[in-house]
Amino acid sequence: MRDLKVTLVQADQLWEDVSANLLHYEELLSKVESTDLIVLPEMFQTAFSMNTALAEKMDGRSIAWLKRMAAEKNCAFYASLMISENDTFYNRGVFVHTSGEVEHYDKRKTFGLAKEGDYFTSGTEEKIVTLHGWKLQLQICYDLRFPEISRNRMLENGEAAYDLLIYVANWPEKRATHWNALLKARAIENQCYVVAVNRVGTDGKDFRYSGDSQLITAQGEESNLINHQESLETFVINRKRLTEIREMLPFLCDRS
Repeated sequence: MRDLKVTLVQADQLWEDVSANLLHYEELLSKVESTDLIVLPEMFQTAFSMNTALAEKMDGRSIAWLKRMAAEKNCAFYASLMISENDTFYNRGVFVHTSGEVEHYDKRKTFGLAKEGDYFTSGTEEKIVTLHGWKLQLQICYDLRFPEISRNRMLENGEAAYDLLIYVANWPEKRATHWNALLKARAIENQCYVVAVNRVGTDGKDFRYSGDSQLITAQGEESNLINHQESLETFVINRKRLTEIREMLPFLCDRS
């Protein structure tokens, strides 16, 4: 199985302005030439708002934009946005394949401090997608605080349930210490790569965001984007190295 190229997009987000955000991402993504997966922040085209009037259907403009960009860049995309479905609202992670196929994950842990659960319905199931033979578990922001919902395990075929854990977030700077510590813990305890993409700037409620977007190996080794500024970087995650770590330290096999 080949290595995987993942591009992290640490962007400032314009408050509740879908058109401006989509245009801004196009400008940022013009710098991407070759990758397998592009990861954008939580509620990528609105910022972390409870304004459900901005929610779209699964056939709406923002998913259509993601499909177009996936085709143009010849890669997959992962981001979250507000989705309206059967008179219910979700903070939904969407994984858009190059082909245009869309798989989704509904955020399971709504953020109580922001009363997110008053507006959005929590998801109930994990979502693992496959990309070029890699198995990717999808997560969103506050999910990070609950290790039980990202618990990796060995399957009957002798393989781990997933290889890469992805977080998209709007995680405020004042809790950045928690963000950094918990991300490293998730990588080590689940013997997987972790990709985490957070925003920068200040939102419409005056919360500041430092970014702290990063790639972490199964050994807890970090590669970080520059904090407090927009940046974009592509990392290569190595299958051989992940296999070596799991064979050298077979902790997942001991997990009941």
